[in-house]
Amino acid sequence: MNERHIRWSTPHLSRDFEMLIFGDGRGIPLVLFPTSFGRFYQNKDFGLVGSIAGYIDSGQFTVYCPDAIDLESFYNKSIHPADRMRTHNAYENVIVYDVFDFARREGSCGRVAVGGASLGAYHAANIAFRHPDAVSHVFSLSGSFDISSFFDGYYDDNIYFNSPYDYLPNIPDPWKYNHMGIVLGTGEWDNTRHETMRLSEILNTKGIQHFLDDRKWSGHDWNYWCDMLPHYLSLV
Repeated sequence: MNERHIRWSTPHLSRDFEMLIFGDGRGIPLVLFPTSFGRFYQNKDFGLVGSIAGYIDSGQFTVYCPDAIDLESFYNKSIHPADRMRTHNAYENVIVYDVFDFARREGSCGRVAVGGASLGAYHAANIAFRHPDAVSHVFSLSGSFDISSFFDGYYDDNIYFNSPYDYLPNIPDPWKYNHMGIVLGTGEWDNTRHETMRLSEILNTKGIQHFLDDRKWSGHDWNYWCDMLPHYLSLV
């Protein structure tokens, strides 16, 4: 695979930000988020990028693996919960205005696909639901979507509008998501299976089309995700 490392100074975080890119800009741009505590190289190191090498080498997808800052936002107990959310929103701006724009320019396309596992699936789905005009596909692998435990009982509008379980049931225009190919993957041994099932129920209630893949003999770990993602890309 063609692999590139880029680093730039982003005004949204007032510091440098890093990303790995796999592919040469052809095909569908896929922004792939790391899991909890993961860095931009995690999806490579644990084999998830390698599991879809055929799609990258054939030019069907170019994969963008941005860094994550969950230790500075959700997991940062040294700052107030409101500041944790403000930090998270700054991260979202990096993704939407830096990473998405870069990938769309490189691929000469209007939308990108997003994906990830566990908390990475949260980032993918939340950004997709908040910015549906920018996203063509969502690939959620054992998603962990309940962020309430990060904020010590604190709640404000920023938390509401970043909690899919809260804002999705109240959206007045669910039709705006039906251009997206939404895939929710889980399995019988997945310790966040209930979260994926809950999200699927909300989408069903709102009439939002999606594919729920509830697998036998599948759990919450990299070997299962390395089976899931190639299958989901084959459906595009």
